[in-house]
Amino acid sequence: MNERIPLKKKILSENDRLAKEARDEFSHHSVVALNLVSSPGAGKTSLLERTLQALGNDIRIGLIAGDVQTENDATRLIKAGGGEMVWPVVTGGACHLDARMIMRVLKDVDLDRLDLLFIENVGNLVCPSSFDLGELMKVVLISTTEGDDKPLKYPAMFRRSGLMVVNKTDLLGTSDFSMQRVVGNARSINPDLEVIETSCRTGVGLDKWEDWLRGLLASGQ
Repeated sequence: MNERIPLKKKILSENDRLAKEARDEFSHHSVVALNLVSSPGAGKTSLLERTLQALGNDIRIGLIAGDVQTENDATRLIKAGGGEMVWPVVTGGACHLDARMIMRVLKDVDLDRLDLLFIENVGNLVCPSSFDLGELMKVVLISTTEGDDKPLKYPAMFRRSGLMVVNKTDLLGTSDFSMQRVVGNARSINPDLEVIETSCRTGVGLDKWEDWLRGLLASGQ
């Protein structure tokens, strides 16, 4: 009798194999890789633009910019200072990046020229939670224009992330969004989740984000 293997299990098994290859590559070249995830419009690209402007002269940063149909985000990051160290990935409709896509990009990347690699995932809090990309850590971004119950609606993403960035704090008070509730909801799922509050528009909190990145690199993780 032939064994029947669910398609999802087979896909994830192959993804995990390729993710291990990517992780080994990052480790061999001492590159810290972060998988930046959020729902659409939370501010991933804006945060990366500000990060390039603040740290680009001190830290060698590369960016893999995932998008469903365009290279708009990659173009923004190139203009913000990423230059030739920005690699766009257009999924053609897929709701997430996978390790196969990352390995294809890495064939063209000289990892010895990088200290830090951001993987900007497709805007989605569901599918990307299941796909390991070889990253050191997932960083989940949420904005104050969303519901503070997002962690409860998408628990897998918050459970598998090491840091939650709460962006657009300059808009606090314009809705019923509560910082206390969103942090409480997130930590009810992942008690060890770190939290940083930012506003890419005003710059408030970005120093804490930058310090967190520097600390991560200094720790040699």
